[in-house]
Order: sequence, then structure tokens, then C-alpha cells
Amino acid sequence: MSLVQIETLIKALPLAALVIGGDDRVIVSNEKAINVLGDGLTGRNYITALRQPDVLQAIEQCIKDKQTQTTHFLGEGEIKFDLRCACLTDGIKGVLVTLNDITEIEKSAQLHSNFVANVSHELRTPLTSVMGFIETLQGPAKDDRKASERFLAIMADETARMNCLVDDLLSLSRVEAQSQRRPSERVTLDELLASVAHRLGRKAEETNASINLKLKSNEILLGDTDQLRQVFTNLIENALKYGGEGVAVTLASAPALYDARLRENAVRISVRDTGAGFNPIHIPRLTERFYRVDSHRSREMGGVGLGLAIVKHIISRHRGRMDVKSAVGQGAEFTVYLPSAKM
Repeated sequence: MSLVQIETLIKALPLAALVIGGDDRVIVSNEKAINVLGDGLTGRNYITALRQPDVLQAIEQCIKDKQTQTTHFLGEGEIKFDLRCACLTDGIKGVLVTLNDITEIEKSAQLHSNFVANVSHELRTPLTSVMGFIETLQGPAKDDRKASERFLAIMADETARMNCLVDDLLSLSRVEAQSQRRPSERVTLDELLASVAHRLGRKAEETNASINLKLKSNEILLGDTDQLRQVFTNLIENALKYGGEGVAVTLASAPALYDARLRENAVRISVRDTGAGFNPIHIPRLTERFYRVDSHRSREMGGVGLGLAIVKHIISRHRGRMDVKSAVGQGAEFTVYLPSAKM
């Protein structure tokens, strides 16, 4: 194979690739390799071009043993590549080096690992508690009626937490499975919002809270009725739960206007409360799975830390977006933007 043929092949590869010649200098590189390693790559000694000890060792071993070697290469901004080097023996002698970006794969694997660890932790705590109380009821408190009633009440709360966690996990799984299928049901937005507020009216009364409606959209959306109901039920329940005694929650909608970020007309729906609010440093992480602003308080109120993650995925499935504003002592406002139906 001639140098011209190798150059044509390297430039056609979908991966960052370069060829090191017999004099240890780069003789061919493609644009993707230049983006990773910088300009002026061709003609440089591979030691100055690649630098990282594990990479240099892999190339040296490849040259010595004439065997394919693999390792990792760390690019700028914590970008991680699978690096593979193989000897060329037909025509031009040298080493072919390719770099495959595996950053997203690594992040996905880490997220999966963290998710499993969090689920295990969330289940272990109530399970340990329930098991302890069962042992107590079978032993020392076997004939103690008052203790039995108290322990059974606690066990009921813990099993309710586990049931809530399982329900949320199943809901999150369903939404993720449907993420590529945009819903097509026609939904009358204000009717749906009014029904959600009505269903939560009794819960608001329990803490002397109020839900005030300012619905002015009169819009039809293409969506999934049950999932959109879940979004606004979750946001209002959070406002009631964490807003405190006597909190006022305002549910508002506005007619569709052009949204630059969505690049189409979108309806704006906001859930605003007069509660304690929270430090805005938490906002970027609010929709992460199992993230809590106040983990102790959230657990006391039965929260499992998946509600806003589910909300995020549902809004994404509807090709919308959400903004959050809050400050300590100034309440919180969650604003959802959803594309209006094209008539």
C-alpha cells in the first residue's frame, strides 16, 4: 500500500487516526486526530505528539512485538479515548494509531453504577428498619400491645416508602422507554391543569395551604395526558410539601409565544409558591436522580428523590424544557415550556 493510498484511507476513517513511520515521526493524520492532538501533527515525533506514558509504552510494545496494543488516552476537558495501535506491514512500514471517544460510554456506565448504588441504599434503610422491628415483635415486644402498635405503624411508613420508590422507578423506566416516541394525543391544557389543582385541593387544606389558578392559555397540546398530569401533580405536591404551613401556590398558564430555545411557539406553565425557597446553587442538580436539597427533611416527608427526574424526562419526551428560580426565603418557581399543537 502506497503513502497516497494510506492517506486516502486514514482521512476516510470515522475515528481520529494517524500513522507513525519507521523514523518515529507521524507521516499521515486526519482532521479528527488534529482536533484531538493539535495542529502541526504530521512530521512530529510521536513522543512529542502523544506524550502520555501509557500511550508511548503501548506504541513501543507494538513496534517491538508487531502485536496490536490497546490503552487509554486522556484528552482535554476530561475526554477519554480508547487508543489502539497496530503494525502496518504491507508496503509502508509503520504503526496505525486510532482514538475512539468513549467519554459518553464511561459517563453512562458511571451513572448506571451510581443509580444502582442509590437504589440499593434507598431500599436497604427501610428494609433494615422493618427487619429490626420484626425481630423485636417476635422477641422482647411479643406481648407488649402498645409497642406492637407503635412498631407496626413505623413499619407501615417504611413499606410505604419502599412502595413509593418502586412506583417511581417503574414510572421512570416507562418514560425512558418512550423517550423517542413523541406523544400525539390532543390535550386541552387548562382543563388538565384545573383537574390537577382540584384533585390536590384536599391535600392543600390539610396544611392550610391554597392553590390559586391563573389559567389563560386556552391551548391544545400534543401530549400524553397521564404523563402531563404527573408533571404538574409532582410540581404542585412539592410546593405544598416543602412550602410549609399556609403556603400559597399559584398555578398559571399563558398563551403560546415563540420560544427561542425551543425554536417554536410554546405554552408557558408556572408553579410558584411562597414557601421557604432554597439556595440557587442546587438548581443545576435538582433533576438528578436521588438528589435532594435537604435529604433529611425529604426523607421525613416520604420523598425518594426521583420526582423531578421523572418530570425532566416527561418534559423532554414532549420536546419541552423547564426553568427553575428560587432563593432562600423567597419561595420557588418552576416554569415548564411545552410546544403548542400546530393547527
